[in-house]
Amino acid sequence: MGVSGSGKSTIADKLAGRIGWRSVDGDKFHPASNVAKMSAGHPLTDEDRWPWLKAIASEIDRTCKAGERAVIACSALKRSYRKVLVHGRSDVRIVYLDGSREVIAERLANRKGHFMPAGLLDSQFKTLEPPDRAENPVTVSIDASPDAIVDDIMRQLGISLADNSAAHRNQP
Repeated sequence: MGVSGSGKSTIADKLAGRIGWRSVDGDKFHPASNVAKMSAGHPLTDEDRWPWLKAIASEIDRTCKAGERAVIACSALKRSYRKVLVHGRSDVRIVYLDGSREVIAERLANRKGHFMPAGLLDSQFKTLEPPDRAENPVTVSIDASPDAIVDDIMRQLGISLADNSAAHRNQP
């Protein structure tokens, strides 16, 4: 989780690849109306976000019920949003990609082909409620290379490289 431009999709892809899980971009669950609204430079409201968050929560439930594993990239900016996603599950962890507005603004200025315009960054930071201790998050700084960020996530989750090799051997 994190604001737009924090590296959610990149880190989710790298982490999932490293541990042998499926990577899912939460943006694909947005209704077309949300994408159109953001593309036009308008921030989403809570009312816009609820159907999107519920769709991701359903994907989490489906994935777990099927015995699958996934890393899902999703902004999840407010605690109330994360409650919808996690909904009491002990097998779901939040990873917070923490970065400064300046670093993220620079990344957004260099990003091409994404529906989220850089002009909405301030609204993202205004909405952001960093996870607190009660949510048991993994918090990592984005001021490192993607590989170093994934190393940090794996270390905090207690996933060693040996565990990683075992995960790949056990995948169908």
